[in-house]
Amino acid sequence: MYSQDSISSRRRGRPEPTPEMLSGLACLMCGTDYRNAPDPEVVVVSHRHDKQLLACQGTCARMASGSVDGLDETPLPLAERVRRHGADGS
Repeated sequence: MYSQDSISSRRRGRPEPTPEMLSGLACLMCGTDYRNAPDPEVVVVSHRHDKQLLACQGTCARMASGSVDGLDETPLPLAERVRRHGADGS
């Protein structure tokens, strides 16, 4: 298990989210592309500009939100996230 200090340090040291991360197509922490990952377990960990930010359930979610299960919210289906990403022109 990670300490709060290491989690905070990791948050401060990570680069800005990519357009894919902002569209919920990639993990906010490890960068796993959910379009290519076989059946990933994703959770909503935050929101930015009215979009869900997602992370892999477990360590990534804990590092992003402080909870291994993220927020109590169901992620949008992958097809919807891909459609919205394309509509944004990203």
